[in-house]
Amino acid sequence: MWPFSKHETSASPAREPQASVQPVAETRASIASPDEWLLELFGAAPVMSGVSVTPQNAMRCTTVRAAVEAIAEAIGGLPVHIYRRDGDARERAPEHPAYGLLHDQANDWTPASAFLEQITRDALLHGNGYAFINRVAGDPRELIRLRPEAVTVELDSRTGEPVYKISEATSQRVIDRRDILHIAAPSLDGVSGASPVQQCREAIGLAMTIESHTARFFGRGAKPSGVLSTAGKISPEAGKRMMASWRAAHGGSNSGGTALLEEGTKFEALTLSSVESQTLELWQHAILEICRAFRVPPHLVFELGRATWGNASEMGASFLRFTLMRWIKAWEGEIRLKLISPEDRAEFYPEFLVDDLLRADLAARADSYGKLIAARVLNPNEVRAMENRAPYAGGEIFANPNTTSTTPATPETKPDA
Repeated sequence: MWPFSKHETSASPAREPQASVQPVAETRASIASPDEWLLELFGAAPVMSGVSVTPQNAMRCTTVRAAVEAIAEAIGGLPVHIYRRDGDARERAPEHPAYGLLHDQANDWTPASAFLEQITRDALLHGNGYAFINRVAGDPRELIRLRPEAVTVELDSRTGEPVYKISEATSQRVIDRRDILHIAAPSLDGVSGASPVQQCREAIGLAMTIESHTARFFGRGAKPSGVLSTAGKISPEAGKRMMASWRAAHGGSNSGGTALLEEGTKFEALTLSSVESQTLELWQHAILEICRAFRVPPHLVFELGRATWGNASEMGASFLRFTLMRWIKAWEGEIRLKLISPEDRAEFYPEFLVDDLLRADLAARADSYGKLIAARVLNPNEVRAMENRAPYAGGEIFANPNTTSTTPATPETKPDA
């Protein structure tokens, strides 16, 4: 049993007497035809396209899966460290209890990267990602994912603090807010996250409907190019003979030849309707709508209609600024509040390293490194460390290699010391 801290809840205040009202006929929802509010409660309300969109089946939509994984996998792939402030300098603090949980493994069976990715995925699909902080002697020792469906969060009416409740087989447990790591999607109340899947289910339902319609269209042999018709009724034997002769004359590699029709038969060509001919345009529109819901650039879900080699790099930078940074700040805020004690927050702080997302090609990096070294912002050994290369003797000196000065800056007199 996890060491949940159980709190007593205050009794509900006595209700004021209410005016009598006339009884109304009671209507009950059945399992066969549930009311819309019941479907909303379980996240299965049908959309106008006629399908139910839930966090589970939404991942069957390729665009939703690509958008969710673009964010979740990016968060899971970013290194996160705990740093210690030392005046104007800083250094990593691997001795901090939270460092290993965020950098190495969250618990005995979950790597830290997989933990970050899964909690972010829960928040994107369900609106909320939860993890229980298992403490020993007050220090965090494990981070254990909780199923989003099993946790509810409410506001305490007296203090305004969030109250977390986890549902078990026959009861609910109240968990101290300090023991819950909560990553929430944007919402109006700022407490319980709003699921993008449920908020934008009409757009997702449209994409799912187009996918299923297209699959049925081609699964049934697509639409024939035309039909053979006659003015009168023909016998089954005559029909089989006519079809056999038509396929022999115009099927496979013989298609495109001159048709010879008999017994008053006419060939009528079939054309696609305006809706069917615009399937690709509608599909592309649905993809863009889902990208807007998750704030993911279209090229990250492999919709490359407007992407070029020139703007793909800039779109990647905008993905970091306008999409990932919101989730990074949410993680850093929760880590600081829940995994760093109040007395240590002035000294320790978490930070995600986003350098890898901003790395350009080798030629661009070499040009920027050269300018930074010449401006004495970085020394050669710092650049080599950024490229995962060993330092060399004398590389710690801040000097402009493009000048002939005989008094280069030393580490003791570096410009930003």
